[in-house]
Order: sequence, then structure tokens, then C-alpha cells
Amino acid sequence: MIDTREFRDALGQFATGVCVVTVTAPDGTPIGMTVNSFASVSLEPPLVLWSIQNNSECREAFSNSDSFVINVLAEDQQALSNQYATRNEHDLKEGQFTVSERGNALLNDALVSFECKVWARYPGGDHEILVGEVVAQQLNANDPLLFFGGKYGALAQQ
Repeated sequence: MIDTREFRDALGQFATGVCVVTVTAPDGTPIGMTVNSFASVSLEPPLVLWSIQNNSECREAFSNSDSFVINVLAEDQQALSNQYATRNEHDLKEGQFTVSERGNALLNDALVSFECKVWARYPGGDHEILVGEVVAQQLNANDPLLFFGGKYGALAQQ
């Protein structure tokens, strides 16, 4: 049997970008949570996925919504990553986001924001896998915020 901590440490050896996934909670409050489980799935149709822990305090909001936004963070947005990774600190702060014409919360200055409608949900052990069809995207020129081995990083400059 694989030790959970050792498995988590091993997974941490895969460098990833950092995202904040946003949604509107049932009470109308826009919320966000930090994830690094983002991946592309398909170009035709344009599909992406991410996963949420079954016992996450944000799960109800994502389970009750038919859309979400994956905001890929820029190198200078580490504070946002930390903020929305903190338990019970998920309400988006005024001035940190704008509302799109589709009514979704887009984080200001994110490297890219993918507005998605839920395409499928799958059980995935202690997580739920959400697949979204990208219906709009907003791209900004910047460098990405990276995560590796439990630490933030940046692209090496050439």
C-alpha cells in the first residue's frame, strides 16, 4: 500500500501552474479556491478539467453551479494563491475581480481566464473531477506562477 504522505510528496515533483477556480455560490457571493489540478482535455470541443476534494468547504457551491472559471495565475499573484488556499477564506475581495458578460467572476490580471460550462462530473476517489467546456477565454501577457515540491517558483530567464 502506498503511504499517502509519500504519494503527495511524489506528486509534488511534477511542476504545475497555479489556478484559482471561481464560481458564484448559491447565495450570490463569488468565491474562489486555489488548485493545481488543472489540465487540458480536448481541442474539439475545447475541454479542460480540474478536481475538488469531496470534503471541501467550497464543494456545495461548485456542485450547484453549471459554470466555473479557471484563472491561471501570473507570477506576481502568489498572494492571491495563498489567500484562496486558506480554509474559510474563499469570498472574492472587491477589486480583485471583474464580472464577465456571462456573469462569471474573472480574477484581474490572471495570466488567462477560461470561462467554462460544466460538461461532465466524475467521481475520482476522494475528489470529484469537473470537466468544463470553454465558452470564452481572456489572455494577458505575463509569466506564470509555478509550483514545485511545495514551493512557488518562476520560469528561468534566458
